[in-house]
Amino acid sequence: MGVLDSKVAIVTGAGRGIGRAEALTLSGEGATVVVNDLDEAAATTTLTQITEAGGHGSANSDDVADWDGAEALVKQAIADHGQLDILVNNAGFLRDGMSFKLAEDAWDEVIRVHLRGHFAPSRFAAAHWRERSKAGEPTAGRIINTVSEAGLYGGTGQANYVAAKAGIAGMTIGLARELKSYGVTVNAIAPRARTQMTEAVLGDMAAPPEHGFDEWDPLNIGPTVAWLASDAAADVSGQVLIVFGGRIHLMEGWTMSAEIEQSERWTAAQIERRRAELFGERGPGLPRMGFGR
Repeated sequence: MGVLDSKVAIVTGAGRGIGRAEALTLSGEGATVVVNDLDEAAATTTLTQITEAGGHGSANSDDVADWDGAEALVKQAIADHGQLDILVNNAGFLRDGMSFKLAEDAWDEVIRVHLRGHFAPSRFAAAHWRERSKAGEPTAGRIINTVSEAGLYGGTGQANYVAAKAGIAGMTIGLARELKSYGVTVNAIAPRARTQMTEAVLGDMAAPPEHGFDEWDPLNIGPTVAWLASDAAADVSGQVLIVFGGRIHLMEGWTMSAEIEQSERWTAAQIERRRAELFGERGPGLPRMGFGR
């Protein structure tokens, strides 16, 4: 018995890397998985791995950043398998470049694939669950988005990716508030794993060890996603979790850390005189990166 028995899940970008690992894990926990990837051959490969392990599912190569493609993906899950319970938004890629050199299409493509590619499937899944809820049917929809530590802390040479991932983190909380009354939870993970997209950045740091636990194995990410997708996590929503190896970090951002106040409109000179109160020991420089324990 798996924690996702009788559930139907969509995983986008599941042809390789983290998406493939998530699809395999969800299937191993009993879910029927719709494997989405623009690369039809890669999607089929993942589906073959699922079926050879005794699981069930179907393949899909719709463009999740396209409105019609996202709608078709959701409709396929319902038509092929009778229902939709889980949506894992994972699809994405990098087009890195320093801000003063970044090409217009590099900005547009990354925002489109990540941010629009997360919202569009969520929009049609949410409409499906809302319709079921209004019809009096029990609903327990799950959306798990994929963000990045770059989107939480900022990253150099990735303004497009940072903006997209920060947008997804904010959207996750907004959707969680909006869909709560329909029995839908929305959470996000920021995974650290060895993938085709990150190999060039990580290099030898993420190479598989000769012995012991492989912290960078993409399969490490799947169990957290499966838990968030399960009935046990029905009260977990609007959360962002960093997942790396055997660590899970609960993140909370944009909380007030200091305040200065007066009973009249500020002047620039007044603010400058009280800057030490505002920034304190933290200092006015760049915020620290949140890596580590």
